[in-house]
Amino acid sequence: MKCSPHNYLLYMKKSICVLSFNLICLSALAQPKTYDTIPYALDYHLQRLAIFKEEPFPKGKVVFVGDSHIEFGNWRKSLKDSTIVNRGIAGDNTFGVLARLQEIIDRKPSKLFLEIGINDISQNIPEEVVAKNIFMIVKRVKAQSPDTKIFVLSILPTNKAVKAEYPDAFNKSANSKSINQQLKTNAKRMAFKYIDLYENFQDKEGELDMKYAEKDGLHLNARGYKLLVDLLIKN
Repeated sequence: MKCSPHNYLLYMKKSICVLSFNLICLSALAQPKTYDTIPYALDYHLQRLAIFKEEPFPKGKVVFVGDSHIEFGNWRKSLKDSTIVNRGIAGDNTFGVLARLQEIIDRKPSKLFLEIGINDISQNIPEEVVAKNIFMIVKRVKAQSPDTKIFVLSILPTNKAVKAEYPDAFNKSANSKSINQQLKTNAKRMAFKYIDLYENFQDKEGELDMKYAEKDGLHLNARGYKLLVDLLIKN
């Protein structure tokens, strides 16, 4: 059957539209990531890993893992347990924790406290990716060390003062809250204990209360760590 010139033109227009749509979709899929997954201060990160490799790490102990909020905490003194293992690295993100998680899993910790995410947010890593990575950490621990009790601490708020020293973390409260909500919503289903730090550390404006923070508006001071430890004890 012959095709009229009019029908042929309609067919060609439809074909071009379909082709254009497919090219747009392929182009979107091929777009490079707009964020960096490498932890901040990579040289320092590697130094910490080298220290971890040389440290005694007996099995069945309480382990804290995460970023600077974990590294800077004196958990042994605060919780009166000299066997607690600190696996915090300042500048770390969820990708960094996943990359070094096996060492922790192999030691079959009795309890694992995880606090991570603010550096991911600062690197503009999408919220769904951050939450997915945290859930992957939980899944891997549960699969290989099923007796480990897992406590996931919420991402802490920041204060507007953070802009001066850590501008990447400025004005990211909505991102933190969104990820925290995902953690809270999935805690029961995934059988981990969610500990809400955000609610307890925010001021009336929803920012990190500076009475708990260093001048940089990001890190905790002694009073902040005291509150954090009190919350851990309650849970």
